[in-house]
Amino acid sequence: MLMRYPRVASEFRPVSTCGAVATENGVDFSVYSHSATGMRLLLYDHCGDADPSEIIHLKPRRDRCGDLWRIFVQGIGHGQLYHLQVDGPSDPDRGLWFESARRLIDPYAQALAGDFLSPDDGITRPPKCVVIADDFDWSNDRRLNYDLSELVIYELHVGGFTRSATSNVKHPGTYLGLIEKIPYLKSLGVSAVELMPVHEFPILTPAGVPAERPNYWGYDPLAFFAPHRGYAASGEPGAQVAEFQRMVQAFHQAGIEVILDVVFNHTCEGNERGPVLSFKGLENPVYYLLQDGGRRYHNFSGCGNTVNCNHPVVRRMIVDCLRHWVLTYHVDGFRFDLASILCRGRDGHLDPSAPLVEEITEDPVLAHVKLIAEAWDAAGAYQVGSFWGVRWAEWNGRYRDDVRRFWRGDHAMLGPMATRLAGSSDLYEHSGRGPQASINLITAHDGFTLNDLVSYREKHNQANGEQNRDGDNHNFSDNYGWEGQLQDAPLDPTAREEIEEIRLRQIKNMWATLMLSQGVPMVVAGDECRRTQGGNNNAYCQDNAISWFDWERVQEHRELVRFCKALIHFRRQQPTVRRRSFPRGDGQGNGGRPEVAWFDSTGQPTNWNGNDLLLTCLWNRLPTQSADSNSGGDLLLVLNATGDTRYFTFPPIATQDRWRLFVDTAAKTPNDIFPSLKGPHAPKSGRVILKPRSLRCYLSE
Repeated sequence: MLMRYPRVASEFRPVSTCGAVATENGVDFSVYSHSATGMRLLLYDHCGDADPSEIIHLKPRRDRCGDLWRIFVQGIGHGQLYHLQVDGPSDPDRGLWFESARRLIDPYAQALAGDFLSPDDGITRPPKCVVIADDFDWSNDRRLNYDLSELVIYELHVGGFTRSATSNVKHPGTYLGLIEKIPYLKSLGVSAVELMPVHEFPILTPAGVPAERPNYWGYDPLAFFAPHRGYAASGEPGAQVAEFQRMVQAFHQAGIEVILDVVFNHTCEGNERGPVLSFKGLENPVYYLLQDGGRRYHNFSGCGNTVNCNHPVVRRMIVDCLRHWVLTYHVDGFRFDLASILCRGRDGHLDPSAPLVEEITEDPVLAHVKLIAEAWDAAGAYQVGSFWGVRWAEWNGRYRDDVRRFWRGDHAMLGPMATRLAGSSDLYEHSGRGPQASINLITAHDGFTLNDLVSYREKHNQANGEQNRDGDNHNFSDNYGWEGQLQDAPLDPTAREEIEEIRLRQIKNMWATLMLSQGVPMVVAGDECRRTQGGNNNAYCQDNAISWFDWERVQEHRELVRFCKALIHFRRQQPTVRRRSFPRGDGQGNGGRPEVAWFDSTGQPTNWNGNDLLLTCLWNRLPTQSADSNSGGDLLLVLNATGDTRYFTFPPIATQDRWRLFVDTAAKTPNDIFPSLKGPHAPKSGRVILKPRSLRCYLSE
């Protein structure tokens, strides 16, 4: 084919990065492959083109420097569409998947355009790579640099947050649509959003048709460096880059940080039966952990393959990718999905000094960003409390389970509940970390919503098409008398009212527990307005009303939204409940006053060997805090997880103060919470009544 674009040999050009780098005169392409014997660059004019308009051949002796294949092409630039084709040995039994006819995605592609095409020749055309010349104006952007202890994290799905017609946004299901909902998030008071995966994942199958069960969540990586094109309002190739940047800039202007959920543990290429789209066709034994001589894939991710994270080439790619999201998109942190895989060595075993995790931890560009680990994987690794160094925080699965079990009324949960309230020192103190290492959560994207946690005893995942076999069976949930929704339940009005009252109270109990615990709270979009998935605890494939945020519920449950909002704002104003060190109970270093003390219903020290489910926690403010409402005060938190009405007597240590009621989850709105902090005084007798399954919080004057 006649070449329209002049090329420049680049054997001795300095190596900056892999991928496509746009300059004033053209584009510098650089691709890694050790085993390739030849490589071609395919250039396209339009997204829908099945065949390239130009093919540029790279010659090993001229265009290869070590294992980097490089070529500079003049006369092209931003928006240029391209694929790679690679020659090499084809021996799947040894893990070599080279095939010269395949079209491949550049692992460093900064954007993708179009979708899978399947012409009559049977050769799959994946989405095309797009050359990006970034010129976004960040002049008004500034990093918020919140300390972890200051965060209230709100996990959301970019598409599902505004895809419902009830969102009333101009650009539903997009980055721009999310911008339109920032005022709501700001009114809630959250200080960070954690976006479920926004790197590229397949929209259609490699056959070019909709998947039977689409990966709605996005945990199916196709291109790590590229924002997902399906969330762009514009169909212009590469438009998602600027739209994502606009979104981050808008969040920062609203005082909200942006944390990305990143998935470096597997890719959408699957196992030996999966498609060859990128990594497999470039250097399969480097990018993946293989077994049986290369014939099969290790599957520590539960998704078919496992990325070979601690190979030097892959390690460099992952760090380059993180830097890219920080420098190009100004993101503030990362939550690493199945992060224990980052610690698996090239033999598949956990490495206590994993090079990748060490490099991420010590990288100077990443020094200011939040690092949050989901400290387990699908092959049995569980590192909660032991994931690497002091910079790392962790999703605290122990917190989730213990809080759920305590409020459900399980036996022997008094001690575990106290430990979780106080920041989980049993997990983090030994490594020199403080409470901010614990990302406290009760719900997340995978599992029940908070509403469903108190409405269903069993999962109901039939809509997923897997005969209800998928999803976790250990939810520590309850339905309080009726499985599921109550609207059409054949119950008498009294029973229905009683069940509804218990469910709402339990939602408030857990929300208040989360906001008044030491550590960093994370909530899930819609839990403040009782978003439901109909009992589905694994809605990964439900790109429909099951998963979408129904904005009518914000108004329908406005009293609960008010309650949740008041607790978030209270937490952000009160250092007493967001300490950076674990509270001491001995009074050392606090003027002789214990920072935390525990009592039973009579006001006496708690008997930790008992089976009672009434727990009282006294948080004393630190000497550096004054007693005004803006800098923190003493808190008395009383939790009654029993099914009985209980009397509670203030402990002697608290009788010297005057207390006002802040939260009473058993009370009707508006007396369930007092955002002004001017609730009624506690009775002078120091004796109060707690209804079944309720929580009260008092503030000292």
